[in-house]
Amino acid sequence: MAFDGITIANITLELRRELLGGRISKIAQPESDELLLTVKNNGRQYRLLLSASASLPLVYLTETNLPGPPTAPGFCMLLRKHLQNARIVDIAQPSLERIIRIELEHLDELGDLCRKQLITEIMGKHSNIIFCDSQGRIIDSIKHISGMVSSVREVLPGRDYFVPRTQDKENPLRFCTAYTDMAVNTAASDTVSEESPHPFLTDECDRVHLTYVNLSEQMRLKPMPVYKALYTSYTGLSPVIAHEICHRAGIDGDTPANVLSEAALRALHRVLTDMMTQVVCGDFAPAVIYDGREPVEYASLPLTLYADKTSKCYDSVSALLEQYYAEKSALTRIRQKSADLRRIVQTALERNIKKYDLQTRQMKDTEKREKYKIYGELLNAYGYNVEPGAKSMEALNYYTNEMITVPLDDTLTPQENAKKYFDKYGKLKRTYEALSELTVQVKDEIAHLESVLTALDIAAQEEDLVQIREELVESGYIRRRGGAKKVRVTSRPFHYISSDGFHMYVGKNNYQNDELTFKFANGNDWWFHAKKIPGSHVVVKTEGKELPDRTFEEAARLAAYYSRGREQDKVEIDYLRRKDVKKPNGAKPGFVVYYTNYSMAISADISGIEQA
Repeated sequence: MAFDGITIANITLELRRELLGGRISKIAQPESDELLLTVKNNGRQYRLLLSASASLPLVYLTETNLPGPPTAPGFCMLLRKHLQNARIVDIAQPSLERIIRIELEHLDELGDLCRKQLITEIMGKHSNIIFCDSQGRIIDSIKHISGMVSSVREVLPGRDYFVPRTQDKENPLRFCTAYTDMAVNTAASDTVSEESPHPFLTDECDRVHLTYVNLSEQMRLKPMPVYKALYTSYTGLSPVIAHEICHRAGIDGDTPANVLSEAALRALHRVLTDMMTQVVCGDFAPAVIYDGREPVEYASLPLTLYADKTSKCYDSVSALLEQYYAEKSALTRIRQKSADLRRIVQTALERNIKKYDLQTRQMKDTEKREKYKIYGELLNAYGYNVEPGAKSMEALNYYTNEMITVPLDDTLTPQENAKKYFDKYGKLKRTYEALSELTVQVKDEIAHLESVLTALDIAAQEEDLVQIREELVESGYIRRRGGAKKVRVTSRPFHYISSDGFHMYVGKNNYQNDELTFKFANGNDWWFHAKKIPGSHVVVKTEGKELPDRTFEEAARLAAYYSRGREQDKVEIDYLRRKDVKKPNGAKPGFVVYYTNYSMAISADISGIEQA
């Protein structure tokens, strides 16, 4: 999700609560586009990360102390000169812009009290950290933007700072009755004075009418989906929040905005008013939305459109952002590192599927072999009646008691025709016998490669990839480098605790599946696996006790989630005692057979299952 204006309003509120009145004790620049400020306030020490990264600009409080370079960059040295021991007197967000302005008070070289501003702009690739004097003149910035780069605004020492207005967007905070420029940065709405109302407001009725008219005009002028019309019309709204507004209003977000009914517009107006009131009053509820184990979205306001997914609430939006992007970064890193392995497996899989299709077609052709055998036998039995030069022979098939026509080569004798058919039969029979074995081998290879792809999807850490790579080396898909020894494996199976206290283990790859099933599990432990599709082996340790139904269901949900069928509404799961699971001689890693089992169809939702 975008680091939008509402999230920044939440961050601003948290920074005001924790840092206002504090003093900056340390300034570091860990990266070329990143600052780490250490602030002491109320007997505590806080670290504030300001990142103007083009790929991931962020602002949040962190416990992590990031090391800086041996020699501090020029921008960092400048800030140390001016802001060392400076006091934070204000932290604000203009309107709902993606900007945080920190106002600081310090003593200059002559001992006079001065004010400076440190402005962080979170604007994608245009993000920046700008240091200004009390008059709004730029002293320096972490990124210099000249007129050659931007025709909208230069960000250079000596230039006047202003917020660029590259798009004609309205301030959505106007929908809130209590809004003033300071209200969004305060925790309680009662700090808004009735004697200093926003200049464009007259009374409540006028405000509601004016904002409704504005919304109607914005929507009717835009022949585009409603959700897009919302975030292109109002500052600080991301596509996800725009979808959430539509969902709360009971409107399909893909409906063209310029055809909305009066009732739909009023519903949108009501939702926008309620949402902006939450923002102004600081009524935030930061949470991350999960699809299984993967974080898919976050927001500072509840996302009702993800009611079918799991959410994890946070007291601090900083903690949310740090955790969310750490998990996202880990998943991205794993996918990048597994890309080479995935390509090798995918190439081998496609090759084997083509081979299997060809063999299947050849196998189908061998179905004619019995017909040729019968032709040869009938010619040997009745060929003496065939006249020279005949192109066919009518004869009784003594296997079925039906008359059949046997095609003949008129240049050959009946005995030569019979030999020709027996030769065809023999060739097709040999082909059938060879293909019967080959197709089984290729099918097993396809199943093995599909299981490796599933293991790559499951991999959660870099250590998990090491074991998968070793499996591919031993299977002959990757050549072991000369002299390289077998790698040491540190990856371990997933470990969960059922609601009834039973330990459940999930193999991350084929080697772990084999070890779990045949070395770790006891004969009376329960074993689970998705039916006829690649997936993990799940073992539940019984410790000699009977499993309750709830534990059976939770173990089945784990087997469904850690399988290739996790996107299905229901997955059929086989389960049985471990002692009834067998491994054929010479079978691929992770491959087992069983003949008696129970089955259940269950969803792949593992929310609520505790991970140890």
